[in-house]
Amino acid sequence: MLEKTTRINYLFDFYQSLLTPKQRNYMELYYLEDYSLGEISETFDVSRQAVYDNIRRTETMLEEYEKKLHLYEKFEKRQKVIKEMEAQFKKDELPAPYESWLHELQELE
Repeated sequence: MLEKTTRINYLFDFYQSLLTPKQRNYMELYYLEDYSLGEISETFDVSRQAVYDNIRRTETMLEEYEKKLHLYEKFEKRQKVIKEMEAQFKKDELPAPYESWLHELQELE
């Protein structure tokens, strides 16, 4: 469950601008603020089922965006490369120009 939550949080970070305000609100409350379905339904004066349906549809949309745009996949690959470069840097196995490039990559993330 934690793995799914982490993935959805990343997808939400990458694609939230493509969602409606209502979808963003529900996702923020559910995933970022850890509200229950009941708390969200009370806040917006809708049924728990309506909140649940909206969140599930939004999760599906986020996964569809990822299938098309691959932003999270590319992010994970960049993170892996950066970690590998950091490991080589700590072993003093990176040539001098790579050190500055590594720092630039770290700042971009």
